[in-house]
Amino acid sequence: LLYFIIIGTNLRIHPISVYEIGQGTLRKMPRKVTSIDPSKPIGQQPTPLHNRWHPQIPFVANLEIDEVVRVECLDFLAGQIQDDNNPADLAEADLHYAHPLSGPFNVPGAEPGDLLKVHILDAGALEGKEWGYSGIFAHENGGGFLTDLYPKAVKAIWNFEGIYAKSRHIPGVRLPALIHPGVMGCAPSAELLAEWNRREKDLIATDPNRVPPLAHPPAERAAYLGSLETERDSVHWKKIASEAARTVPPREHGGNCDIKNLSRGSVAYFPVYIPGAGLSMGDIHFSQGDGEVSFCGAIEMCGYLDIKVEIIKDGVQKYGIRNPIFKPSPIEPKFSDYLIFEGISVDDAGKQHYLDVNLAYRNACVNTIEYLKKFGMTGEQAYILLSCAPIEGRISGVVDVPNACATLALPTEIFEFDVRPSPDGPKVPNVFHQ
Repeated sequence: LLYFIIIGTNLRIHPISVYEIGQGTLRKMPRKVTSIDPSKPIGQQPTPLHNRWHPQIPFVANLEIDEVVRVECLDFLAGQIQDDNNPADLAEADLHYAHPLSGPFNVPGAEPGDLLKVHILDAGALEGKEWGYSGIFAHENGGGFLTDLYPKAVKAIWNFEGIYAKSRHIPGVRLPALIHPGVMGCAPSAELLAEWNRREKDLIATDPNRVPPLAHPPAERAAYLGSLETERDSVHWKKIASEAARTVPPREHGGNCDIKNLSRGSVAYFPVYIPGAGLSMGDIHFSQGDGEVSFCGAIEMCGYLDIKVEIIKDGVQKYGIRNPIFKPSPIEPKFSDYLIFEGISVDDAGKQHYLDVNLAYRNACVNTIEYLKKFGMTGEQAYILLSCAPIEGRISGVVDVPNACATLALPTEIFEFDVRPSPDGPKVPNVFHQ
C-alpha cells in the first residue's frame, strides 16, 4: 500500500492512490468500478457504456453490499459539445447518443421484488474537465418546455471555481454546486420493457409527425449496448437494439428523473426487476432548477459518483412501491432570500383551462423570464438560467377551480446585482451593457 504523511493540510490524491489524508484522518479511497476518458467517443471508452435500457445488456462489475465504489460518468451528450462560443454543436447534437450510462452493475443477492438502496456519498467533476454546458435545443431537435417561444439553439458554457460555477455567456450570476446524477435506475425486466414500448408506441401513434416528437421509440442509430458492442451489427445485437428503450424519460424504474436534490448524502430506493439489479447511472449535473425547463437545461458535465448499496428484501411488496422513492441530501445551498413568481392556468390568448398544472408552471416560468429581461438579460439567457439555477418549482394549488396555481422561487443571492423590485425601477448592470 502507498501512504503519504502530510501535516496541516488536506490532500486528495488520485487517480492511482488508495488512501486519502484530510483533517488528520487516513481513509481508504473508493474502488473505481468504471473509468472514463472524455477525449474518446462513447464506443471507445475504457469501460463499456450503454445508452439504452434492456435486461440483456451485460453487467460491467459487481457491487458488494456496503462497499464504497467510485463510478465515473461521461456527459449527457457523449462529448459532442465543446468549450467554445459557437452554438452549432448544440444545434446539430444527435440526441440518439443520450445518455451514456455507467453500468449496469451486478449486486449479488438482489432479486426481482427487492428494493435496492443506493447511497450517494460524494460527487464531483473529473480532473481536467472542470467545466460544463447548458443551453436550448432547436425546436426541430428536441426543443424544450418553452420551445414555441425560444425555438433556436443557444449554448452557455460554465467554468467551475471550487464550489461555484460562472458563465461568460450569462454574466452577473454565480451558481453554487449541487452535483447530482440526472439518470439512475435498475434494468427493466423483459415484461416491463415491453410495456414501456407498447404504451409509448401508442402515444406516438396519436400524432406521429409531431415536432418535437411525443416520445422516442427504440432506434438502432447511435445505440450503444455496453460490452455487446463487440457484436455490433450482429443479429443478436440488432434484436436487442430494436427493443431497448431510450433513456430520455423517467419511468417506473427511475431513469431520467432529473431530481436536483439527489446530491451527496442522498439515498435512493429503486425497485429491482432482474436478478442482480443491473444498476446504471449517468447524466451528471453541476446544478439544475426544478423542471430543467430548457431540456439541455442543467449544467451538464463529466463527473464521478461515490456510492454504496444495500438490499431490502421483498421491499417492493413491503412498502407498496410503484416508483422509486428518494431521501434528499442534507447538504445543499442555503438561500435566505427569494422572489416567488406565480402562474395560473390561463393561456396567452386569455382562454381559461381547468386546473392545468403544466400551463400554470409554464406561466410562472414566462413571468420570471419577462421580469429578468428588465435587468438586461435576453429571454434566452433568462430561460437557460431558470433551467440550471437551483430554483424551487412548486404546485401550490390544484383544488381552487378553475385555476391551478404553480410557483417558481428564484433565489436572489445567485445574482451579483440586486434583482428585487424598488421604487427606482430595475437597474441594468454594466455586464449587460458590454
